[in-house]
Amino acid sequence: MFSAEDIREDFPVLEHVVYLDNAATALSPRSVVEVQADAEFHYRANVGRGVHRLGRMATHKFEEARDVLLKFFGGESGILAFTRNTTEGMNILARGISWNPKDRVIIPLQEHHSNILPWFSLEAEGKIAGVDVIGGTDGHIRVEDIEDAITDDTRMVAVGHASNVFGTIAPVKEIAKLCRRNDILFTIDGAQSAPHLPVNLKDIGCDYFCFSGHKMMGPMGVGGLWVKDGSPMPNPAYAGGGMVGKVSGHSFTTAGGAAQFEAGTPDVIGAVGLAEAARYLTRLGMEDVAAHSCALAHRMIDGLSEIDGVSVTTPADDELVGAVSFTVDGVHPHEVAYFLDEAAAIMVRSGEHCCQPLMQKIAPAGGGTVRASVYCYNTEDDVDLLVATVEEIANMVM
Repeated sequence: MFSAEDIREDFPVLEHVVYLDNAATALSPRSVVEVQADAEFHYRANVGRGVHRLGRMATHKFEEARDVLLKFFGGESGILAFTRNTTEGMNILARGISWNPKDRVIIPLQEHHSNILPWFSLEAEGKIAGVDVIGGTDGHIRVEDIEDAITDDTRMVAVGHASNVFGTIAPVKEIAKLCRRNDILFTIDGAQSAPHLPVNLKDIGCDYFCFSGHKMMGPMGVGGLWVKDGSPMPNPAYAGGGMVGKVSGHSFTTAGGAAQFEAGTPDVIGAVGLAEAARYLTRLGMEDVAAHSCALAHRMIDGLSEIDGVSVTTPADDELVGAVSFTVDGVHPHEVAYFLDEAAAIMVRSGEHCCQPLMQKIAPAGGGTVRASVYCYNTEDDVDLLVATVEEIANMVM
């Protein structure tokens, strides 16, 4: 297993701060920054449009990045289109499916807005009959709750693979089996699982998978939408250069495969950086990354749970992706986050975490929670410093 101490020098900012906001955005290692700089200096060119050497090199690197990510996610049996992030991927999918006005979509209550608002928008516009919100506030998505919600009109189940609030992991393989038995499409929001878990899309059996590069140590502004071979292909969201097959008169056909979703100049530099992030994680070993994040999360839960006046929202599940939410009695989450930064240079996230429907249930007074989230470069010392500083905050208000 890799040592977090041995890789910390790849992330220079860790010399100055304790970074525990990884569920929002992970840090990029030196190698990711370096391959992007190399691309800028040596083959900055558009892809698929020129025959000169820089254009050919850029096209090769861009398609190579796609292949690296398909392999990383075990998704060779489908196509992977580059997007800006999970949110864009979910919107392309929601807007691109050919819906029947009677169709219904099932989502859990705890979902991120990226897997809520696209479906609510379709419902508001009358493009689908409705969105059925299932599950409670304990961080667990249960197959039986989804099964109970299925009707003859259910067309899609959309689930976050891992919760950005609780850090809990959904039983996606079992959900996929349920959906196949009922001839229902299954979408996974992989924003939190892609950085932390070994993901094999062929083994899972979902139809669609969206992810963000910046959460898995890649650049900001690049992510992906994966579509399983044989699943309904969404209609392209944008029309223009790159996605066109042929233009004739006032009509046109689209290119095949992933290209139909990549209108205009793509983020070649971002794709190259994201591929290097996947290579970096592969070198560490995703099984070991998962084990490391989980162990630190449990250490955090154990330490915070012993502090009077601190309530831990994250359940002590066997498997967690590293995000732990908590509150301090009498102290607003933003104040806790501010004090952690000022007192000990600890970076955490506070607020509603883009999960307002959930927060209205678990934090009805407002303010949300404090969320500390770990990654492969974090250490036990980082967690212990967080716990000690939170205890100091709690003691100040007792």
